[in-house]
Amino acid sequence: MNETNHQNAPVSPASRSTDAPDAHAETAKPRRNWRTALPNWSLWLSLGVLLWFALAAFGPKFGLIDWRTGLGFMIREAGVWLLAISALFAIFAFAFAFLKTPRGPWWKAALAMAIPAVLFMGLLTMRAQADAVPPIYDVSTDLRDPPAFSRETMALRTQLDANPVNDYGIPLGQLEMWAGVEDEALKAKNHADVIAEEYADLQPIILGNVDRDEAFDAIVAAMGEIGLQDVRRVDGSNTVEGVAETFAFGFRDDVVARVADGQIDLRSVSRVGLSDLGYNAERLRELSQAIEERLAR
Repeated sequence: MNETNHQNAPVSPASRSTDAPDAHAETAKPRRNWRTALPNWSLWLSLGVLLWFALAAFGPKFGLIDWRTGLGFMIREAGVWLLAISALFAIFAFAFAFLKTPRGPWWKAALAMAIPAVLFMGLLTMRAQADAVPPIYDVSTDLRDPPAFSRETMALRTQLDANPVNDYGIPLGQLEMWAGVEDEALKAKNHADVIAEEYADLQPIILGNVDRDEAFDAIVAAMGEIGLQDVRRVDGSNTVEGVAETFAFGFRDDVVARVADGQIDLRSVSRVGLSDLGYNAERLRELSQAIEERLAR
């Protein structure tokens, strides 16, 4: 009887709180530790920096920003600081997530470190490329009489306030764009001197038995093949013109090919920038090879 009464006895509030878990405690979610959130924050910061660089590189191409803003301010000025800040924050997040217990999502912090590292390597590569080539934006296979652009192209360059198309015989130091260059040896040279020293492999294409019409057809086809835009044979002249556009920033270069005296001469001139990073010379190599392959068929 006593056993039955004991089983039916009411449970006091004190014993109920001791023996049964609190329902609110079961459903309550633990607050996130700030150390485990650091990798997420660092990854979002690095992704934001990546988006910043993407806008800087492709915004000018689509007319969203000026190229000076993208290359000058967003990359060369603010971009370097953003890379440093995101890298330091990622290192801090990785250290707390990986070295402390319990470990957080350290792999996110590692990815956050990799993003600024890759972007910084890209900047170093671009800087090394600029240092490896002469700071000129006009390259041709004919150093005495480089092919001339049509009136339409020259008028467009004037309208766009593009780089001047200079005389190859004038020393660079006498030209306004190179007036502030500290390299006195470079300033004493003209375009012909620089091209002969740095790009001696750029030579005219000898036609041999190929007639002019075949040469023009090969030039037009080759320009289209390497991705030039607005390719056209200039009426009443012996030249073909096209426009090249870089993948990043959308920089445009004017390209002309001239058929005369049994050979084809090429020229490529950037519209903006003091140095073309060697792109004009590389483009003439690619175009020359494409023309020669077509003439050989």
